[in-house]
Amino acid sequence: MAAQGHFKGQSVNRPPLFDGEDYTYWKTRMKFFLQGLDYQIWSIVDEGDLLVTNEKDRWMEDDKKKIFLNCKAKSILCCALSKKEFNRISACKSAMEMWEKLRITYERTNKVKETRIDILVTQYERFQMQPGETITQMYSRFTDITNGLAGLGKTYEMGDMVRKVLRSLPASWTPKVTAIEEANDLKRMSLEKLIGSLMAHEINMKRLGESSSRKKHNNALKAVEDTLSEESDGVESAEGSEDEEAFLSRRLQRILAKKKYHSSIRYFKKGKDLKKPEVKDSKKSEPICYECKKPRHIKAECPKLKKTEFRKKDITR
Repeated sequence: MAAQGHFKGQSVNRPPLFDGEDYTYWKTRMKFFLQGLDYQIWSIVDEGDLLVTNEKDRWMEDDKKKIFLNCKAKSILCCALSKKEFNRISACKSAMEMWEKLRITYERTNKVKETRIDILVTQYERFQMQPGETITQMYSRFTDITNGLAGLGKTYEMGDMVRKVLRSLPASWTPKVTAIEEANDLKRMSLEKLIGSLMAHEINMKRLGESSSRKKHNNALKAVEDTLSEESDGVESAEGSEDEEAFLSRRLQRILAKKKYHSSIRYFKKGKDLKKPEVKDSKKSEPICYECKKPRHIKAECPKLKKTEFRKKDITR
């Protein structure tokens, strides 16, 4: 683990390693490292080598000290670079020249620098807390933007950054934002104090949310249990009701069958009753002989009368 930490430059005794990625981050860390190690060395990197006017054979103790610091500055920079990056600056004569070579390589011209500043400023102005993002994650994104701007020479006042963070919070944080604005002077409030207050509020919101979710879960379980109990009671009552319904259904079918049977009998009798008067009426409409009292002929056509008359004629003859 120690070797890995040294390789990544995570030691106060070793400079941060630059491998060609995230130059702004490395430059800021390297600046702090040199200032903490020896501020005069940082001055050599930033402003140039200490001037030595005497010839080598006439160097004084002060001259030797200056030359030592100049070489030490170059050595520290070389130790902070990977082989690829070292090849870029290996021909440089001074620490300042090495530093400027790296700056031009990765920040390029002032126009490119201004373009990068414009991009980061746009990200700063449009910065908003993302859905599902924690305060820690949001603050990490925010510091990436502000540190990138600071590395390019663009800085904001503390009060401006505090207000920007408050404006980036979603609507659910409005009560907390209002409380912070009323209780604090935003111009004097530090960003760290603001983030600490927001993180404490986030923990309380999470705790209340978990309590509410547990309550809802318990209510849901109770509702499910009540539903299952009602369904079991309903099944039992349904079985009894199904038996009762089946009995009523069979009884109703028998009643309907009897009713249909009786109605058919009444219809049959009614048909007979209707036919009899028709026969009587037909008989009444036919002529009846007064002689023999039989229908379908009259007295003048009665066979019995004709037979009698025929016999009388035979007698007279």
